[in-house]
Amino acid sequence: MLVKKLTYFTALLLLFVAAACGPDNKPDSEKSAEEVKEDKDEWKYASLPISHQKWDDLLKAHVNDKGRVDYKGMAEDEAKLDEYLALLSNTPVVKGEWTEDQEMAYWINAYNAYTVKLILKNYPVESIKDIGPDLQATFVNTPWDIKFFEIGDKKYDLNKIEQGTLRKRFKDDPRFHFALVCAAKSCPDLRQEAYVPEILDEQLRDQGKQFINDPAKNKIISANEAQISPYFDWYKKDFKRGDDTVVDWVNEYANTKLNKDAKITFMDYDWSLNDQEK
Repeated sequence: MLVKKLTYFTALLLLFVAAACGPDNKPDSEKSAEEVKEDKDEWKYASLPISHQKWDDLLKAHVNDKGRVDYKGMAEDEAKLDEYLALLSNTPVVKGEWTEDQEMAYWINAYNAYTVKLILKNYPVESIKDIGPDLQATFVNTPWDIKFFEIGDKKYDLNKIEQGTLRKRFKDDPRFHFALVCAAKSCPDLRQEAYVPEILDEQLRDQGKQFINDPAKNKIISANEAQISPYFDWYKKDFKRGDDTVVDWVNEYANTKLNKDAKITFMDYDWSLNDQEK
């Protein structure tokens, strides 16, 4: 019995030594830039209760630097998308065990990935709003009210993620609005990487900067005038955190800062599909 135990632990020790001395464990100074990048990518997903690697791969392959989606390419990789969605479905958030950043990253990725799936189910379309009946009522029969997926044992639609989960769960941090992409040109850009808790704050800050300073979505005309996204009207309650005003939120990210009494108007929203071909 003692010999068996020694053999077992000796085998484990040999495996550990082999792993530590193997070619994949070279110091960074001896690795190529590509090897270092692969190690960092693996690190991003190492401590997660769920891996977002498959979604990350799809985004890198089918989203350009302007946040536009190659939906035809996504369709060719739909099996991989379905694998990721199955992973989301089978790995629901466990309250009390996941950190807030893990939860938020999960729900943002879920919203964006299921939105892409909804588009693919109906592609080609000119706009996400073309999906469903001609006469639509908010929270009744819009594209965001279609219960076409499950997470855990519950039926979900996109509104249940945004309105029923993110807006309720993260009242103190409305920056998720800068990350949710409803497949329209006036939405924030779809990021070329998945959201991960280890760098979520950095990702959301970067999204805020991109969104606020994109003149197609927000026009800071001068310190005294701005035409901004209707997001700040639709979700004005979310952006009134403490003494913060909409101007405070814009100034947090804008290259040109607004005066407190600046004239604010809201831009028209372009619901055209965020397709690379459009």
